Amino acid sequence: MKRALITGVTGQDGSYLAELLLEKGYKVFGIRRRTSTPNYENVEHIKDQIEWLDGDMTDLSSLLRAVKEALPDEVYNLAAQSFVATSWPQPIATGEITALGVTNMLEVVRIVKPDARFYQASSSEMFGKVVETPQKETTPFYPRSPYGVAKAYGHWITVNYRESFNMFACSGILFNHESPRRGLEFVTRKVTDAVARIKLGLTTELRLGNLDAKRDWGFAGDYVKAMWLMLQQDTPDDYVISTGETHTVQELVEIAFGHVGLNWKDYVVIDEKFVRPAEVDLLLGDCSKAKEKLGWELEVSFEELVKMMVDRDMEKHRIKSGVQNENTNQFC
Repeated sequence: MKRALITGVTGQDGSYLAELLLEKGYKVFGIRRRTSTPNYENVEHIKDQIEWLDGDMTDLSSLLRAVKEALPDEVYNLAAQSFVATSWPQPIATGEITALGVTNMLEVVRIVKPDARFYQASSSEMFGKVVETPQKETTPFYPRSPYGVAKAYGHWITVNYRESFNMFACSGILFNHESPRRGLEFVTRKVTDAVARIKLGLTTELRLGNLDAKRDWGFAGDYVKAMWLMLQQDTPDDYVISTGETHTVQELVEIAFGHVGLNWKDYVVIDEKFVRPAEVDLLLGDCSKAKEKLGWELEVSFEELVKMMVDRDMEKHRIKSGVQNENTNQFC
């Protein structure tokens, strides 16, 4: 039985990845950060199937203990301060967790289990002020946020450990990927959650920033399959994972409101406080390498993704508020 260790297992990607690995017969270890009120919402349905280990990306000794106990065949490093907007007011914490935390984990794996295969969650935010479109594995980085800068460090330290110590270390340069498990601070969930509450009469408006911002949005459940595929190859490499399509925030809004029969213009308010200090340019990924070498394919379209998220948020708010209405489809 293969053994896998996941950092960030309670997050969106970690939960889908844990599901996938459990289905494949892995023994899954999850690192959780010690807090007074742990949040297991995304993994509640599989919580008892995961072996839990305490650890913190900024504490080398805790990671050392975790890797010694798990002795994993595969390590998936998904832990990060992952909200771009928070990285401006919290640049030091972002750097310590999202950048140096990668070094901590790589070093522990190198010392304890050097034959383990390592996956690093890189990000399209590293491209930032893009120098070419679409972006591929060879596109130079020009990050436009402390988060993007930290992710660029994590990416290059992974490459460095691969080349310096002959470790099987890969980076997945993932473009935006969403799901009903996405945090409410992200614009996709902010939109779908607000649409559900507006439809149910629980609120009256949705405040957003730049409606013209464009992103390459995919489904997180599809993207974690690419993570696993990277670690099944004969040689380690880095891959862009994306849809190859771009959509504006306004398109997201139109689909979400339209799905529940509402006109978005009646409810959306533009608020300058939600505009980033430095916006990234057009992020559009070229995932042809992943399709060719990994055999990876998308299964969920952008429109299906948005509707899936709206339906789940409708279901959640109906349960919370006791509102009775027509049934919704359930996708996850």
